[in-house]
Amino acid sequence: MTEVVAPQDTAQHGLKAHSDGDWANRAPVQTRSDRPKSTNVSDFEVVTGREATWKFTPVAKLDALLNGELDGGRIPVTVTEAAGVTSEWIARDDARIGRAGIPEERGAAAAWSAFGEAHLVTIASDERTTTVITRDALDAAPRAGHTVIEAAPNSRGLVIIENSGAAQLSENVEIVLQEGAHLTLVSVQQWDDEAIHLASHYATVGRDASLTHIVVSLGGGIVRLNPSIHLDHEGANGEALGAYFADAGQHLEHQVYMDHDAPHTRSRVTYKGALQGEGAHTVWIGDVLIRRSATGTDSYEQNRNLVLSEGTRADSIPNLEIETGDIEGAGHASATGRFDDEHIFYLQSRGISEEEARKLVVRGFLLEVIAQIGDEATEERLQAAVEAELADSVRVAVKGA
Repeated sequence: MTEVVAPQDTAQHGLKAHSDGDWANRAPVQTRSDRPKSTNVSDFEVVTGREATWKFTPVAKLDALLNGELDGGRIPVTVTEAAGVTSEWIARDDARIGRAGIPEERGAAAAWSAFGEAHLVTIASDERTTTVITRDALDAAPRAGHTVIEAAPNSRGLVIIENSGAAQLSENVEIVLQEGAHLTLVSVQQWDDEAIHLASHYATVGRDASLTHIVVSLGGGIVRLNPSIHLDHEGANGEALGAYFADAGQHLEHQVYMDHDAPHTRSRVTYKGALQGEGAHTVWIGDVLIRRSATGTDSYEQNRNLVLSEGTRADSIPNLEIETGDIEGAGHASATGRFDDEHIFYLQSRGISEEEARKLVVRGFLLEVIAQIGDEATEERLQAAVEAELADSVRVAVKGA
């Protein structure tokens, strides 16, 4: 009689699918570069709020943008005229779309799946020009948008995106810098109190090109703006700057990704925020990835938060991944705190009232970023907006002291 021997199970002990899903194929993402990417919303599961990229976000208020049907028609915009700058609408299958990056999460993928045409702005001037893109005529209907901003080789430009009024907008913004281009891109959020804005910005920076990306978030019920800057060519430089002021019940979130993928690249990340009022919530997550190919990298990121009253919450998480030891330097820092009593005392000793001293401290704290915009009219308007925010918060703080 021939003995039948059962085959041995050589699989790793315990590596089996569980009843709660295909566990074996759902290993946690270990590095930022391993996150799944797709332009198709169906490739991403429904957001629960437990995901790493969503755990600080009030996802229950975002159902229409994450799971609903979005209007993908043209977003009403106005663009100022400038020498060497063109503005046009292009079809979603145009080859100029998708060069800077694609979504890593459901919100951005939903917007990408829904938009019909993209707004393309091209900067081709070798002298610095200023272009303002104004979006103040939206309504509260859920919308999807797509914008492409391209800087031609050796061009110079400043592009300011002004957002105000009512909105329920989910969008993707692509920023493409060709070789030797220098571009400053500013996104200003001064939405109405009930507005919701989800935005993913993707940038690719060419050889010896330089991008300064500035975010100023002051208005809106929920603002979640996440820039991803890819330094894909040797000598590329990326600076990501942000200033934000959260009031009671307001949620302002910024997740910044700096991807070094070429030799001798440089990056600096500085985000500064202030919070006041019950339920004011800010989130900053900074990811810096220095790949094996990015020898000679010089990188630093920091986030500072100034708490002006009780009942606020500031989440600040810097992350740094280094895959090569041959770098110039890399570091990160994060701090959240209240007014420095020594600063206030010093100013009061010079005859300045406590209320005015507090204003001066906050003003200097935030305007360090705003002053980098490079457009006097915009800087003055945002300084005035910060002053308006401070008028109530500082008065309340002084009375309660």
